Amino acid sequence: MAIEESTGFTLPRGATGFFLPKDGPLPETGLRPFRAALHAAARVVEGHVGEIENQEYPRTFHTASVVDRTGESVILCHAHHPWIAFAQERRNWYAEEFLPPPPWASAFAEAGFVVLTGEQLALPLSDVDTSVLTKGEWRHIRSYGITTLGGTLFNAWA
Repeated sequence: MAIEESTGFTLPRGATGFFLPKDGPLPETGLRPFRAALHAAARVVEGHVGEIENQEYPRTFHTASVVDRTGESVILCHAHHPWIAFAQERRNWYAEEFLPPPPWASAFAEAGFVVLTGEQLALPLSDVDTSVLTKGEWRHIRSYGITTLGGTLFNAWA
């Protein structure tokens, strides 16, 4: 999925992690490809894969880390779409606390993931095509005070 500067980002069904049973289950980003990409990234930095946390309700993402001689990098992987983001620390939800992708993030792109930049994740929802969001999804977004693309994608709706 490419993000064009002039049109922003289009949220597909499942971006928030919510779904209606009548629409069927959401797509899943498998842990196996994510783990493979983590190991490829760790090899690039001559480091190792740290702890991997599988997505659990109500979180919308898997969390992992790559550790090298400069420290630990936290990687977020959306549970329903192949989006990757980087953060400074492990949390259950994020609003605007995203980091720019490191140079070795290309290992995720080579594995078929879309690496989102800090600028993309900071996009205000007014610059995002949200036409697929339901009233229920908007209710959660408003009640949690979410205003950015990143906050919508990497959240824990309880």
